[in-house]
Amino acid sequence: MAWEEELKRAICEGEEEQAERIVSAALDENINPWEILERGAIPGIIEAGRLWQEGEYFLPDVILATEAYNQVSVALEPLLSEGERRGRGSVVIGSVEGDAHEIGKNIVVAMLRGSGYQVTDLGIDVEKEAFVESVRESNPDVLGLGAYMTTTMRRMPEVIQSLIEAGLRERVKVIVGGAAVTEDYAKKIGADGYGKDAAQAVSLVERLLGGG
Repeated sequence: MAWEEELKRAICEGEEEQAERIVSAALDENINPWEILERGAIPGIIEAGRLWQEGEYFLPDVILATEAYNQVSVALEPLLSEGERRGRGSVVIGSVEGDAHEIGKNIVVAMLRGSGYQVTDLGIDVEKEAFVESVRESNPDVLGLGAYMTTTMRRMPEVIQSLIEAGLRERVKVIVGGAAVTEDYAKKIGADGYGKDAAQAVSLVERLLGGG
């Protein structure tokens, strides 16, 4: 089995140590870190997401896959030089304050990176001030807000309002997504777009940035 398939399987099945061994061996063979990420790691987390959506995976399975992917991503990140980034645009993304769900967000991050975007993942339970500060410091093209519960959705308009108050709203496109969010809600709170899943989120970013 080729290293790509081995890494994809290891991440999809949540075999963190095995994934790390495969990555180490690939690096020893001078395989480009971007190739390792795009040809093995990203397909693995996307496959886990697909199995979860189809009901073949349960939450513990996807959590293990996410942890394996995160380990590989963290290990490779320092090796991904700016010169190797394809520079299609930059995205800051995170789950809003009070929301600890990250599986869907991680799949969006993986697909965006695989599509050539530079992504800063702020993680989960991100306060509005942290979103604003990240926009101010890194000046991204797109800000992605995720909410997976109706109780945390209300944080989204708070982030947008904080951007307005900071004079940063016109600088960045704001997109929203997550199980609790709808297109109507996105329009209501003044977001620039809504993605119902990871694939739609990538297409949305491409469209907003003039690439699709």
